[in-house]
Amino acid sequence: LGREKKKYGKSRVWGTISFIGVSLVLGKLLSVYSTDIIVPLILSEAAVLHEGMNATQTQSYGAAARGGSTRSDVIISNQPIYYPEVNQANILVCLTQESYISYSTMIRPGGLVLTDSRFVKTTKKVDAKQIELPMYDSVMEKIGKPIVFNICMLGSLLGITEFVKPTSVMNVLKTSIPKDFIAMNQDALELGMELGALHNP
Repeated sequence: LGREKKKYGKSRVWGTISFIGVSLVLGKLLSVYSTDIIVPLILSEAAVLHEGMNATQTQSYGAAARGGSTRSDVIISNQPIYYPEVNQANILVCLTQESYISYSTMIRPGGLVLTDSRFVKTTKKVDAKQIELPMYDSVMEKIGKPIVFNICMLGSLLGITEFVKPTSVMNVLKTSIPKDFIAMNQDALELGMELGALHNP
């Protein structure tokens, strides 16, 4: 950071979110990689192109993208971002027990940990607000398609934090997925927002 070290804190308005040429690339990635990795791209694009904010996003591929534990870090800010990696996350989303065990210690004191109640048991004591939501079970009950589970997760996150507008996310999805899938993804996003709104301070 050099002389810009003093600005480091300001670059993290919403701070860091860890999930364990954008539009053109995104459409191709959706057909190749797990949505565990793609959802952070959707969030980053929504923040940059439709909210006028700055964002960085880093992710793991390889074997992790084919069924193992994945990790993706997002930083969103209305200030310049001088360092793209996450050391302490303000928000941590864990959708598997493995990711929760591996990464729950990286949450910033006073932060937020969001987990799915079917797949994660929040056994660790962390200095953060932990919210368990039945996202997967709700998707299967209301929509019946597990492919939109992570879109429901994104909706839950927006319902809790409201740091990106749902219309911005939908604008990204409309340019990134086939038209036949837009309604299903919108239903999943809205379902997640309903779940998350119950925990909105």
